[in-house]
Amino acid sequence: MAAGFRLPSPIQPRGAVPVAMDKGHGAGTLKKCLEVLRDARNDSEQLAALLLVTKAVRAGELDSKTRRQIFDAIGFTFPNRLLSSRQTPPGCPEHTFMALGLTLLACFCTEPELAGHSQILNKIPTFGDVLLAPFNPDCTSMVDDAYQCLTAVLATPRGPKEMVTKGALSALCQAYVNGGYGSERALELLLGLLAVSEVRCWQRDAPHLLAVLNKLSERFVEAEDATKFELCQLLPRFIPLSPPLAEVSRGSECIHQLYRGLADILGSKLSHWQRDPALKLAASLVQACGSEWIPAGSAGSKFLALLVNLACVEVRLTLEEPDPMEVEGKKEVVTACYVLIEMGIQECLKEEESLLDEAQRMQLMRIMEEAFGAVVFYLRQVKEEELQDPFVFASVRILGAWMAEETSSLKQEICELLPFLVRYAKKLFKEGGPAENLPQASGLVSSDSSILTQDALRFLLPGFCHLTAEDRPRDILISEGAPALLCDYFLHQWEVLTSQPGSLTSAEMSLQTLCGIFLNLVVTAPDLIRQEKAFSSLMDKLLKSLPSLLPQKDHLVLAANIATLGLMMARILSSSAVLQKTGPAKEFFRATIRFLSQAHTAQADPGSHGLSLAISPAYMSAWDDIRELWFLGMQALASCVPLFPWLPHAVLQAQWLEELSELLRRVTAASVDFELIAAFQGVLVELVRASEPCRAVILSHHGEEWANLYGMAALEQCLSKQ
Repeated sequence: MAAGFRLPSPIQPRGAVPVAMDKGHGAGTLKKCLEVLRDARNDSEQLAALLLVTKAVRAGELDSKTRRQIFDAIGFTFPNRLLSSRQTPPGCPEHTFMALGLTLLACFCTEPELAGHSQILNKIPTFGDVLLAPFNPDCTSMVDDAYQCLTAVLATPRGPKEMVTKGALSALCQAYVNGGYGSERALELLLGLLAVSEVRCWQRDAPHLLAVLNKLSERFVEAEDATKFELCQLLPRFIPLSPPLAEVSRGSECIHQLYRGLADILGSKLSHWQRDPALKLAASLVQACGSEWIPAGSAGSKFLALLVNLACVEVRLTLEEPDPMEVEGKKEVVTACYVLIEMGIQECLKEEESLLDEAQRMQLMRIMEEAFGAVVFYLRQVKEEELQDPFVFASVRILGAWMAEETSSLKQEICELLPFLVRYAKKLFKEGGPAENLPQASGLVSSDSSILTQDALRFLLPGFCHLTAEDRPRDILISEGAPALLCDYFLHQWEVLTSQPGSLTSAEMSLQTLCGIFLNLVVTAPDLIRQEKAFSSLMDKLLKSLPSLLPQKDHLVLAANIATLGLMMARILSSSAVLQKTGPAKEFFRATIRFLSQAHTAQADPGSHGLSLAISPAYMSAWDDIRELWFLGMQALASCVPLFPWLPHAVLQAQWLEELSELLRRVTAASVDFELIAAFQGVLVELVRASEPCRAVILSHHGEEWANLYGMAALEQCLSKQ
């Protein structure tokens, strides 16, 4: 050591070091070193002892107790000064102090309680700098120590968040992309970091993560050995759901590379250990991009058909297997196959821009029907103690997707399964289930899994809506108590919607579908509406919810559903206490009158100098979805007029009769179609019959004249009576 060399500042021992040391190689030397550290008279003696300590540390022969003794003797202060010092002893490499400091910190990090210490977490930027420094063959131990420290930090509770915010994420990405010494360890750490903090990672540093994905994708295309299949297992972790991969330039490049690599694999004869990770990778791409990652054209359509075909075969081979243990080992890949099959369903149903031609669609529908036969077979074997298995949920979910679109297929089998589906959905709804238990293939993350519990009903509702329109399945659903369950679910989803105001949510879609189910029951099973107590609670909720919902233009479709359902139910439950001239009942009917009366307006007719009847601008974008509901609501309102004596007065207060009279007088008769004339006449006739003031208002606004003009014979007859 050069004469006169001094460390940045003196180091004071932190206390006596226990004399007793563990026996073994180097124990005596360590004992002497620690004694020197304790009793050192100058920096040179301390540094000499420290060099011996770090040599023993690097030998990797220290147990936990000895490492703790070293920390007790040294603490964090001295390694901190070593890392921050820029002064190097003459004749020593410039990185001498930093190397010593890193070795000590790597030693300390082997103790979990020290790895999470703020003194270690604050060094994360330093560890990242070491990984990105220009390569020096003499500094490999420093890189190893930095990786060891980061590995230990990752395992601590605060570690992942600190690694993201303090730059380790970007450093690891760059270290892997640069491909220098230790780059594979960088990849391992990235995998671990994404496994516990994926959303935060992508929000913080999407560009660097995309660079890693790009390099992995290039390796994936180029590999011609087992590496290709190993990359299949790694890649899903680097495919983000957000930001959308297809919407960034480098993402599009990655997608193309991944498609090419998968096309090479799946176009070859494969064993299951090769095929399974490829199917999982394809499923992760579907979750991130839908079918957009598959190019249009003949090659793309053949690939998509092959992909769905392979998924269906895998489902059948697994779920028709009589050995439960075989099924257990394949659940992960079958879950991935479900994702691919759902994509197949969507492609088969597309009216425009489908990747499949008609022949391919027909063939795939037959193949998928066979796969869903296997899903039904599996679900019929599920035992009570297996109901919390996430794979059962995944199987019910994909079956719900099939039932929503293909109503005629497997009808007998699905009817036999309905009791199980209702009991299962009820159990999950009543008991709830943690979102993190949702079944996903390795590396797949559902967009639902972060916010939803195991909500089986949500995925079964569209199928139930179809089934309640048919006698046999409707009778089964009723006998299994589904209507009461669905009423409770409506109340729950309403609470979810009102607690998350804003854009269209899954809760809003569920509420709309539930209204469709209840409308089917109102029409086909009115006695059920009268007898089932749950419908009284539902009626009360409809009365109270519409007035606040209707002014929110973003929720017009849901408001139309609730208004129409409420009117239809009011016809049946007119004697119910909640409808006896109560405040909520009056407010509900005022809201329905606003909804029905504001749907049409007069506008200039380009083909003439007059005005024509048109859909109001506020209703235009939603009219395709609410048109039938509006006409059904008009019929229901007409039926309600004789049942509620105070209802005509509500119409008069809204001045609907004056506005409608003015509208029909202004527009050309040819612009009002027969169906619309019939709807208006149905309501007007009932109002005239029930209320002399209503008759008087219509007459005072030339009602007889325009009734004759539009061919409203029934209304003319009512108006002419004294």
